[in-house]
Amino acid sequence: MRGLVCFFIAVFGVSAADHKLVASPSTVAWGYYWSGAKPVLTVKSGDTVEVQTMTTSSPTSLANIGVKPEDIEPELKAIYAEVKDKGPGGHILTGPIYIEGAEPGDTLEIRIQKIRISTPYATNGFSPQRGVLTQGDFQRGRTKLIPLDLKRNVANFGPGIELPLHPFFGSIGVAPPESAGRLNSAPPGSHAGNLDNKDLVEGTKLFIPVHAKGALLEIGDGHAGQGNGEVDITAMETSLWGTFQLIVRKDLHLKGPRGETPTHWIAMGLDPDLDQATIYAVRDAIDFLVTEKHLSREDAYALCSVAVDFNVTQAVDGTKGVHGMIPKSIFK
Repeated sequence: MRGLVCFFIAVFGVSAADHKLVASPSTVAWGYYWSGAKPVLTVKSGDTVEVQTMTTSSPTSLANIGVKPEDIEPELKAIYAEVKDKGPGGHILTGPIYIEGAEPGDTLEIRIQKIRISTPYATNGFSPQRGVLTQGDFQRGRTKLIPLDLKRNVANFGPGIELPLHPFFGSIGVAPPESAGRLNSAPPGSHAGNLDNKDLVEGTKLFIPVHAKGALLEIGDGHAGQGNGEVDITAMETSLWGTFQLIVRKDLHLKGPRGETPTHWIAMGLDPDLDQATIYAVRDAIDFLVTEKHLSREDAYALCSVAVDFNVTQAVDGTKGVHGMIPKSIFK
């Protein structure tokens, strides 16, 4: 039987996850990462988990902008009706997941194996008080319904405008240190969380330093696509299913989150000041190049300037994000 399973994995590239975690009032953390949160699932290092996540848009707001009642997920309705313990942030996060063997000082490697969009629509919303433009550019907010053509893999933004679907999870994070208390889900940090990094798609990896026993992983803030910066404070917000392999790394010790795609390594910098976030991203890229590629710090700094793209991940969540894309192709 094992040989047959391996045959199907080899031929089709897929296998069933070890665990399935459905979003429900008892399996979500609304608006926080916290070392004191009670785990809703316990897994072993190396296990795969299929996780359902919900958009944060309320059933009422979805109905008000024209979503059909049958297209509003029953899980979302139940979560909005029953969850009373909320905040201080606004994201609906599925979890936390306890990973056996994860201890402070370790790194959690998250392999994002598969992402699937759950609904035929996404939303984008802003208000005059939030986002990059808060100086009176807009007098009132708006929420826009964006139909998704899942067969053609495009979003119909408006007449003559089609956007390729590029689904990813805006927020993947672990519990912060105990001293941080119950952390707002909006600003990213050393726990990762609301990175809003559009490069962390299916087939990529995210590495997060562990701060609490079991790591306590939470996942949410599904996006059908986003531009770097996320300037009006939301992307194409939607509900997603994701399959993740979770690996405890005793051999890797990081100060903050780091990523990897098939073509790039991703250094990250986070700070309320965008200049300082850029400094941290450059330092993280240098640390990677020195530690993993054995460059001198001087050569690493020079390589960052001539070959690494530093992009604004997002500029709207209090803590700004910058990520450096280090191309694998330059290493022969």
